[in-house]
Amino acid sequence: MKKVISVGAALGGLLVANSAFAEGVEAAASSNNGMVALASCLAIGVAAFGAATSQGKAVAAALEGIARNPNCRDQVFMPMILGLVFMEFQALMGFIVAFLWFNK
Repeated sequence: MKKVISVGAALGGLLVANSAFAEGVEAAASSNNGMVALASCLAIGVAAFGAATSQGKAVAAALEGIARNPNCRDQVFMPMILGLVFMEFQALMGFIVAFLWFNK
């Protein structure tokens, strides 16, 4: 617990130090670009992680249902594919939002 608090304090100090020692508008703009880049990377990572996790769970549930009742393959397969498409679309939207945010 003590280690987590000290790591949090160190990261907090790094974030505050940039604004404390800013030399002007150019320096503030360059430090903001670094934060926007970090936030964009985090947005892409969260979107990809969420999509991959939900796709794995959806496919596992669909395959389990098909394994229990092989006759329902046709009724399970198309909704599963449609759900996977929507999940992948959400991941792509996370990428697009992060890209637009970074190039703002």
